[in-house]
Parts: sequence; C-alpha cells; structure tokens
Amino acid sequence: MLIVSTLLLLQAGAAPALGPLVARPVSDLAAVVERFSIDRTALNRRYDADDSPAQRKRMRESYTAWQARVREVDFAKLGAEGRVDYVLLDRYLRHQIALLDRRDKMRAEAAPLLPFADRLLALQDTRRNLETIDPRAAARTLADATKQIDSLRALFEPAPSRGDSGTRTRAAAPKVTKTVANRAADDVDDVRGVVSSWFRYYDGYDPVFSWWVKDPCQKLDEALTRYARTLRERVVGAKPAEGRAGQGGGGAGGCGAGARQPGTEPNTGPIVGEPIGADGLKEDLDYEMIPYTPQELIAIAEREYAFSLSEIKAAAREMGFGDDWKAAMEKVKNTYVEPGRQPDLVRDLARQAEAFFDQHDWVTIPPLAREDWRMEMIPPERQRVSPFFLGGETIQVSYPTAEMSDEEKLMSMRGNNPHFSHATVFHELNPGHHLQSFMSARYQPHRRLFGTPFWNEGQSLYWEMFLWDHGFHVSPEDRVGALFWRMHRSARIIFSLNFHLGKMTPEQAIQFLVDTVGFERANAEGEVRRSFGGAYSPLYQAAYMIGGLQLRALHRELVDSRTMMDREFHDAVLQGGPMPIAMVRVRLAKLAVTRDGAAPWRFADALPPPIPRPRK
Repeated sequence: MLIVSTLLLLQAGAAPALGPLVARPVSDLAAVVERFSIDRTALNRRYDADDSPAQRKRMRESYTAWQARVREVDFAKLGAEGRVDYVLLDRYLRHQIALLDRRDKMRAEAAPLLPFADRLLALQDTRRNLETIDPRAAARTLADATKQIDSLRALFEPAPSRGDSGTRTRAAAPKVTKTVANRAADDVDDVRGVVSSWFRYYDGYDPVFSWWVKDPCQKLDEALTRYARTLRERVVGAKPAEGRAGQGGGGAGGCGAGARQPGTEPNTGPIVGEPIGADGLKEDLDYEMIPYTPQELIAIAEREYAFSLSEIKAAAREMGFGDDWKAAMEKVKNTYVEPGRQPDLVRDLARQAEAFFDQHDWVTIPPLAREDWRMEMIPPERQRVSPFFLGGETIQVSYPTAEMSDEEKLMSMRGNNPHFSHATVFHELNPGHHLQSFMSARYQPHRRLFGTPFWNEGQSLYWEMFLWDHGFHVSPEDRVGALFWRMHRSARIIFSLNFHLGKMTPEQAIQFLVDTVGFERANAEGEVRRSFGGAYSPLYQAAYMIGGLQLRALHRELVDSRTMMDREFHDAVLQGGPMPIAMVRVRLAKLAVTRDGAAPWRFADALPPPIPRPRK
C-alpha cells in the first residue's frame, strides 16, 4: 500500500523527478564550505557575548586558521565548481578579518565612552568557560562599573549652578561625534543585555550569588539605562521622549531584561548611521568583485535615472499631465485599495506575474514554489522602517491598521497603491526572493554562506527591468509604478554612497528621495532610516541596481549571443547559489579563474541600452 501511495504522489507531481538531483554538478569543496559554516555557527553560539574580548580573539583565530588551511588546497586539481568555491571561501575569510579590523577601529573611537564594557562582557565569557563564580568578587565588579558609568554620565549632564556649595571644577566630557556616541549608546544596550543574561543564569539557582549580586546588578542596570539615554539625548540629539531608555529594573530577578526599552528602537530619534568612508567602500567593493569607484557607480546610477525620468515623463503625457510626472504620480498614489483589501491585491498580482512567466517559459518555477509561500501583515511600528511590503518565504504586507494616525494611514495606502505593487510583488515572490530562497535551499545549499545583496536584490531588480523590456506594464499608470521603483533604485546608489563618502546627510537623503523619486516624506524617512540603521551592509542599497545591471550585461553576453537560452540562463543563475555576479559569470561563461578570482569585469561597458516603451 505504501509503495502504491508513493507512486501516486510521484505521478501527481507532489515529488520532484530524481534524475536531475542525482546528476547535478558537485563541488569538490562543498563539504569544506559546509564544515566551515557549521564550525562558525558553533563558535557564534559558544561565544555569545558579542564583541567581548574572548569572542573577538577566538573569531580572529578561527578565520586566520581556516584561511591557512584553505590555502593548502591544490587549486589546480579542483574541478570548475570547486575552484569557484575556493575563491569564494578564501575571499570570504579575508573579508571577515577586514571587518574585524574595521570593528577594532570603531571600538577604539568609542573607547573613552565605554571603559567598562570589556569587564562586563567578560562575565559571560567566564560563565561559558564553566569557571566557578566568586559572587562577592562579581558584585564588586558590578559596583565598580556602576560608579564609573555614573561618573561618565555626569560629565555629559548640565553642570551644577555656581551657587551650589562645594561645587568643584569637573573633568571635560570625552569629545566624540554623534556617530560614535550613537554607536556607544547601542553598545551600552548590548552590554546591558549580556549582563542580564549572565545574571539570570545564576539568580535563584545559587542563593549566595543572589545574596551578593542582586542589588549591585539592579543598580548597574539602572546606570546603564541612564547612560544610554544621556548619550542619545545630550550628544546624539534625540528628544527626551525619543531618547528615553526606560527606568531600568524591569527584568527577572531584579536585573534588567536586556531588551531595548521604548524610545531606543532604531525607528525613533535622529537618523545617524555609520559612514565607512572611501577606504571602507573600496574594501567592500573589492569583496564584491566590482572594479568601479563609488564615483563611477554614482555616474552609472545617474545615467539610469535619466532614462527613467524620460520614460516617466512620457507616461505622464499619456495620462494627460504633459511633462508633470509628479502630478501623474499623485494620481497613481491615490488609486489605493480600500482598507482590508490589500492582501487580495497582493495575491492577485502574484498570480498574474506567475501566469505571465508561464506564457514565456523564461524560468523554472516549481509547483511547490507556487504553493508554499505565505502572507503576513507588517506591524504598525515596523512600518516606520519598512513602509513597503517585504518578501521571501513569506510576503509581509505593509498597510494601515486601525490604531495608526490618519496621516500614517494615508501615507501607507498611497505608498502601497496597486500600480506600485504591480512592479514589486514578483520582486518579493516568484521569480524574485521567494524563488531564490527556494532554489538556494535545494541547489548548492553550502553557498548560502556567500549570500550577497548583489545576487538576491540584484536578481529581483533584474526581473523588474526584464519585465519592463517585455511589456508586462501595459497601462501608463503601471509604467509610472514601475518607474517609481526604477528611479528609487538609482537614487539608492546615489544617496547611500554619498552618505558613506561623507557628502550627504540622512536628512539630505530623505529630501533627495522626496524631490527626485516622488516619495511620501514619511516613507522616505523610513527608507533612509532602514538604510542606515545598522541592519544592512554599507553596499546593500547600491546592490539592487548594480547587481541587476551586472545580470543584464551577463544576459546580453550569453543569451543575446545564443550561447544560452533564457530559461537555461535564469535557471543556472538560481541553481548556482548566491555569490558575487562576477563569479556567476565565471561559472556560466566557463571563464578561467585563479586563486584570486577572475579578471576584473567592467560590466557597464557591455550593458544593452535601456528599452523605451512604445509611445502613443
């Protein structure tokens, strides 16, 4: 009976054909990459006090040792896929060491504000080392740190009036930038979380520990809370309501819970960011195998923006607005669906895009990939940093809820209108992020270690341009929606790289999005806050358009030349796994590669011209 049932499932398409799974190319180094990933995960679990002295030392030792072992591999004896993995792993290790060096420099900048951090983080390292604790000594460590923190905080508070008796001349507060102070405040929150976790491990289970440590830990928690608030308000410039980090003491057992308190989340207060400068951009671009300077990438973005501006003016003329593209966009924004109907719209647009791909056989979308994606709503608070829907295995829909203000509701509805959504639902689902994760979990899964926004965001953006070229957007309103995003991707390159070069502030970036793309101001603020909040790598925002253009150039090289067909090309990109697009080119074009990688690829020289839509 079991055999019959299995055969019926296979015949019904509920399971894949096994032939391709058995025959697919295997990398000589797949097991090596998998072993490194497993070891790295184990170390991150073991050294869970992020940025502690022991964690920094151990991760550097691991990366350095792995780098030496990888270089013992006989590169000449590897197959094509093995050589790709060698290059990817070696460069990954080198980049991780460079990021540790960058973090060391950042730590040195903030050291005057955080002289207590290493001592407190080391408490968790000691616990993980399974050392027997001395509660009395631990209490003294906490008490000493509390005094130091309170003394530092006092330097940033207003000086006592001259009339106060006994007033003495006090030391000057450390001179730091808003960027360093904001980073230090975040680090204080992280230290607070580590100490709280450490405290809860012992509290109650060791009565002597609780007897000695509960009160000092409570006072330390309150001191850390006050200090983070002071840094945000007095140095970074947050308003008191925005910088308030709670009153402390909210955690179990008399010490803090370790979580950020209301008012310290990354979606409130001033947008500060962490510019990495020209040297940081050079390192990150080299890791992504992009042989262009930031200024050259900005010039590419400006050229792409000029095309989009010309096209959106043409669509505006079709809509009867002449060259006033902002008036045309206003009309498009006001086509939002009624409350409660956004999930239906997203569902219908997802199915429409899949049907369009089915007509043309451009890429394989397995039946299960159409079945397994899910939909959830984004909470109102998170919509401040994610004003548009997000995707992957689950598409997360951004739309107003009853408790939002009228202004917030209108901004959300206008920013998620049907024509904007028409150009991005497939970006998030199939054949975009959902299909990417679906395939990378099933083909070359070890390469998920090498994930890069130039592959995943670039690929989704590539599909936006591809569908534009193939007439997916028929009405001028849909073309305005598509061009909103295309202009947005160009603008992301311009404002993010200029920010990291020190040439544009977050406020200027917000205004830039409003002026050049037609953003709602609240959505522009959310976009900039998300870009510079620390959750994304410095090149993430540039990766959309640049990665898409790289794939566009590669499509011209391999498909327009008839070396590959569309479906073969797109499936090969997906099934090869995440990696810099230059290495995708190595695989697909079968290019020679050395231990250091492939020859520099000036992809912009080979880009096909953008395709204007037919004019009425």
